[in-house]
Amino acid sequence: MIFCLDFISFLVTLGYQFLFYWMLHTFIPLKKNRQMRVAAFFLSLCLSDVVVYQNDLYNILLPFFALVVYLLVFHQGRIIEKITAVFIFYPIMISINFLMMDIASNMFFAVTGTTEPGAGGWPEEILAVQAAISTGQNLVRFLFWGAIWLFLRKPLVQIRLNLTDKMWMIVDSIIMVSGVACFTAIYFITGPSPMIYPLCIAAVFSSLGCVCLVAYMSNSMQNNFELQKLKMQQKYYEDKLREEERVRSIYHDMKNHLLVLEGIQETDAAQQMIKGLRSQIAEYEDYIHTENEFLDIILREKAEDAREKDIEFSAAVNFSGVTFIEPFDISTLFGNGIDNAIEASEKLPKEQRIILLKAGRVQNFVSILIENHCAQNKDSKRGRTSKKDQFLHGFGISNMEKAAVKYGGHLTIKNDNGTFVLKILIPMPI
Repeated sequence: MIFCLDFISFLVTLGYQFLFYWMLHTFIPLKKNRQMRVAAFFLSLCLSDVVVYQNDLYNILLPFFALVVYLLVFHQGRIIEKITAVFIFYPIMISINFLMMDIASNMFFAVTGTTEPGAGGWPEEILAVQAAISTGQNLVRFLFWGAIWLFLRKPLVQIRLNLTDKMWMIVDSIIMVSGVACFTAIYFITGPSPMIYPLCIAAVFSSLGCVCLVAYMSNSMQNNFELQKLKMQQKYYEDKLREEERVRSIYHDMKNHLLVLEGIQETDAAQQMIKGLRSQIAEYEDYIHTENEFLDIILREKAEDAREKDIEFSAAVNFSGVTFIEPFDISTLFGNGIDNAIEASEKLPKEQRIILLKAGRVQNFVSILIENHCAQNKDSKRGRTSKKDQFLHGFGISNMEKAAVKYGGHLTIKNDNGTFVLKILIPMPI
């Protein structure tokens, strides 16, 4: 019986220790060295299971400094991000460890009526009670850390990606209050330990609340910024659409005038001039018709940009019936993808500067494929998150992926023998 309870307690303890380790890793990524990652895991087990007693200065301060050193040694990121991680996790870790240890101790002595073990130790019945209470407290800790993980996993990522240095300092000054309150309550209060419980619980919720509040604020700021950017984009393309309509009207009239001139002028020089003018007009009237006016403008702009850089741009696009994708997202999906392809192509010899775009409905999906040559890179196997590979880390790919996911689709990329292929599949709405 005791052995089974101890084994269950061990598994549950290992579970919440892993959750603690994984939350730190979610907020600030570990360094890539495999040996350091293994060492980080085992050291985090000791860190998350520290025993905290009332008025115990050593075991209150030790986890704080140990957590600081742990993050500095094993995790990536800036110093200010690591300090924030300490202020977030320290009060939660200390509060839950103190609460569980103190509640379990009080329950044990209340149930068994014992104080200290005798010369021969406690009898088996009392040891069984101790094992049961220990298993229960570890199970509560596991459930607690699991709830914290579900609650914080998105806010932790949001504040790390969106905050500036000044905002980090504001966050630290707010969250630091929880750590000070936790330390003050456990160390300085000398009365019965249950008096400390409300302060420890308040410290936990204060840390959680600060993280969620800051994540909400940073996310709102990011959304407002993106909204302003998209409004500017919309205005730009609306202006471009009006301008294109005006220019196309002028070209149409010029064609008619040239037809008249052809019938009047009989000299070879006049005919040669007319032929040249018609050739130039044909270039401008060679529009890519996609059945989507907004997309027509985007492709026209990108085709001109490619032509100016001696890049062959070939597009086969039919967006007939594809009306559910918003103009802003069309701009993101096509504009960013072609920009990255142009950026990669202009670094190559002229004969390799070729961009192929295919897009349209394929059964119940909208398919977008962009293919181009790119310079060989020895680090290309790192994938698109490698910052050493500037093309694979194209600034717009993450935005394209978000736009695809918005409609239930996905983005894949492949770099094979100097050919880069980006493909997006988005399901058609039912």
